[in-house]
Amino acid sequence: MSESDAAGHHAGPVRVFLVDDQQMVRAGFRMLVDSQDDMEVVGEAGDGGEALERLAVTAADVVLMDVRMPRVDGVEATSRLLARAAPPRVIVLTTFDLDEYAFAAIRAGASAFLLKDAAPPDLLGAIRAVMAGDAVVAPSTTRRLLDHFAALPDPAAPATYDDRLAQLTEREVEVLTLIARGLTNTEIAEHLVVAETTVKTHVGRVLAKTGSRDRVQLVVLGYETGLVSP
Repeated sequence: MSESDAAGHHAGPVRVFLVDDQQMVRAGFRMLVDSQDDMEVVGEAGDGGEALERLAVTAADVVLMDVRMPRVDGVEATSRLLARAAPPRVIVLTTFDLDEYAFAAIRAGASAFLLKDAAPPDLLGAIRAVMAGDAVVAPSTTRRLLDHFAALPDPAAPATYDDRLAQLTEREVEVLTLIARGLTNTEIAEHLVVAETTVKTHVGRVLAKTGSRDRVQLVVLGYETGLVSP
């Protein structure tokens, strides 16, 4: 299974759902997303609880999720949303760089992390990137976040992480390590002196064996198991 297959593509524009407790923020995101021929906003919510209710009846590919909201925050909403069957990908949005809440959301399965003041091309690029899973490790802000917080212990981290590594071949562990270091498929292919299609095959197997949804989760896994360190 390729990463693109795992993303669950469908015909038509990328369906984007907006979650933020500030109506003006949602309005700005809506204008930006709807200005793109390959995207459309399919719904919005003012907090995580409302988002979970609406996403139960609204098909979406990508959710732009604020982390600091009343009632149900973005971390809890992300965790509960991604526990559902065939969930959308989640991009965490926050006002604060290196936000512990954002990292908790990434641990819960979010595919990317962005600041709300990111340039429009960066936000649109992140949406397209998470839909094309094999195109990018993560936005640069996600990488900085991981570097900053990866050394922190996670009391809820499952003990199955080491077991997941045990299922990997030596080459697959090597590929996982390079992913965790931030290398793209092209860079991994150059490093290992193999074809990029071979790398994609290895990445697909690593995703399947470790139960990871995308490259961001593989980066987290690489840090938490000690394959790489900040």
